[in-house]
Amino acid sequence: MRPFIARLARQTGQSGWVANTANGLSIAIEGNADLQQQFLYHLNNDAPPLAVIASQTISQQPLAHFSDFQIKASAVDGKQSAFVLPDLAICPDCLSDMLNPQSRFYRYPFTSCSHCGPRYSIILSQPYDRDRTTMADFKCCTDCEHEYRAVDNRRFHAQTIACPHCGPALQLLDHEGNTLTENDVLLAAGDYLRAGKILAVKGIGGFQLLVDAANQDAIDRLRIRKHRPQKPFALMVADLTAAQALCFINDSEQQALSSYAAPIILLKRRNGTPFADAVAPESDLLGVMLAYSPLHHLLLHDVGAPVVATSGNRHNEPICIDNDQALEQLAGIADYFLMHNRPILRPLDDSIVRLIGDNITVLRRGRGYVPTPITLKSALPDMLAVGGQLKNTVAVSHGKQILLSQHLGDLDSAATQQQFDTTIADLHGFYQIKPIKIMHDLHNDYASSHSAERLAHSVNPPLKTAAVQHHYAHILSCMAEHNLEPPLLGIAWDGSGLGSDNTLWGGEFLRLHTNGFQRYAHFRPFALPGGYKAIQEPRRAALGMLYETLADRAFDRNGLGFSEPELQLLRSALSKHINCPRTTSVGRIFDAVASLLGLCQINHYEGQAAMALENCAAKAIQSNAFYDFKITETEPLVIDWQLMLEQLLEDIINPALVITDNPFGLSPSALLRTGLSKPHETSPSTSSGRTVFRALIAAKFHNTLAEIILAVAKRAGEKSVVLSGGCFQNAYLVEKAVGKLKTAGFTVVCHEKIPPNDGGLALGQLYATKYIG
Repeated sequence: MRPFIARLARQTGQSGWVANTANGLSIAIEGNADLQQQFLYHLNNDAPPLAVIASQTISQQPLAHFSDFQIKASAVDGKQSAFVLPDLAICPDCLSDMLNPQSRFYRYPFTSCSHCGPRYSIILSQPYDRDRTTMADFKCCTDCEHEYRAVDNRRFHAQTIACPHCGPALQLLDHEGNTLTENDVLLAAGDYLRAGKILAVKGIGGFQLLVDAANQDAIDRLRIRKHRPQKPFALMVADLTAAQALCFINDSEQQALSSYAAPIILLKRRNGTPFADAVAPESDLLGVMLAYSPLHHLLLHDVGAPVVATSGNRHNEPICIDNDQALEQLAGIADYFLMHNRPILRPLDDSIVRLIGDNITVLRRGRGYVPTPITLKSALPDMLAVGGQLKNTVAVSHGKQILLSQHLGDLDSAATQQQFDTTIADLHGFYQIKPIKIMHDLHNDYASSHSAERLAHSVNPPLKTAAVQHHYAHILSCMAEHNLEPPLLGIAWDGSGLGSDNTLWGGEFLRLHTNGFQRYAHFRPFALPGGYKAIQEPRRAALGMLYETLADRAFDRNGLGFSEPELQLLRSALSKHINCPRTTSVGRIFDAVASLLGLCQINHYEGQAAMALENCAAKAIQSNAFYDFKITETEPLVIDWQLMLEQLLEDIINPALVITDNPFGLSPSALLRTGLSKPHETSPSTSSGRTVFRALIAAKFHNTLAEIILAVAKRAGEKSVVLSGGCFQNAYLVEKAVGKLKTAGFTVVCHEKIPPNDGGLALGQLYATKYIG
């Protein structure tokens, strides 16, 4: 904004100054009154693309007789602004300079200007000036200094300006840390990629692992070394044209893909694409991002083909940001290292978004989005929220702003917990926040909850702590994002979260009021044999649902891949209620149905079964058919899924579509109504026949969930409905449910800027203080 304002003042004949202050941007202008109105008009209507004027105050002051217009030194008074830019993808002008042989920035991998380049990942402290960034050690050469001072140059006051003579430099090393002497390390790195080698690249927010997307053997080696057997990889491509060759992209998706945030976006893949099957096995969706840094553009230009780009980390650990750290931790994964000498201060994974309904929804919030604040209508005291156990983020409140950290990951490893502590300390220091209270999840065994108590007692006197129920926090996170107030009906569906009654919730309908929430309805609970193992093995959730309705007869149907000794142990555990917690989780119901359809018996990564079921449903011909269900009359209402399960099992053994891998080995029964259009004329024993068969059932299951949402919403009687929780990352489910609710006259609100999964819990925990103190 400062360079833009300086140019605008010059164009409208104004003298004065502009400066960063703790309260935002301060401007003083003196000049012709009519021209001042022009200045204000252009300030509000022609600001840079990423500029957002949250509020504006104008006052008249005595004349100061300024001689010119200046960008003054930033005011440092101990107070910190909540408005800090995220890291910005390279702009078209800098890209053009970098590819122009006549430019002094030709093939320079750290080209930037006032419109692009790293921001949050390199800022030591506020306000944003070069000497407070990791660029401070790179003294500008004469040419860069001249452009930095030239008002009409787009690098005017660009804090990251640098060139080959004065800026950061690349280095290429082998897996043992030996520096390779190459005439052009970028060309050499491209050659290694084309040769099937795994390259660790130091990007904007941390290291990435890159490999040729068409090389099956190279991707298989990456999977083995990274202990990632099946979870899909994302692809990085050179430009929009390359992305369109791989996937179907509509206008909203194109806008997100090409934005300054440059996230990974989940897209519908085209058939016959040239990348290896190992990139995204058994998935119709493909994660795609455009090259967003100068370094990435040059690599993609030299390779001439898409590359797999995944986080540079060990399994379940944070991404590496330091050169020595990467050489130590990634030596067993990468064959070569392309690194540079500009330090990264904060690890920022690539963000992930998806089009759900009509909105681009953030699923993982990192580079490009963090640290953009959520602005509330009223201020909160300084507080800290520590989120949950999975997909952890932490958050601090600062006046009317809530600042949510970048995605930190699951708090299962010591390294991630250490990064969790570092991030909290960084937020406190960066924004000069001294929390008076710490909010955490109701589940006291979460690592984040333990940390909340530890942090509270690390000061004297100890800080207050408060627990917020998991699903209540989910709903509140969506409310905070959209500045909503109760009363409303919140629907929170996910894998699990500790309920107020000390059982595992996950299929919840909550009525929110100004003093908290009421559990209005939930799904009928069932047992999860093996507890945590049932999260890893969808077949256990299936067995738990079958046992709920069939008791011991469930064990007569061994089509879930259990051995006889396993079945004996499970029979004993279920009958004696040993390590078989009961849950209302819709996430586990998704797992169970995926297992019953033979789509997934073991989860190799979180959400694999649910994703497979959604992917299957998306293949079905359009239908509004759904299964039957019952709802009790007394509150909290209980949604009984038994009829749905029985009818779904009947559909599985429908003799019109018998499949050779019938998961229960049952003989066909009489033809049962499905309410679905006639399937394609194909033999049910063929792969395509099984696909159609499963797709019809999967779609019918999703339709049933949407009908349940509508039925409960009608009974609850609230005009506004909020959807949150990991299950609402499912685009098929959201589109069906939202369509039914809106047709019935409800106002429906879903996540957009904040993940519906546990990545939004910390935001909801802070917002809870408005209602529960």
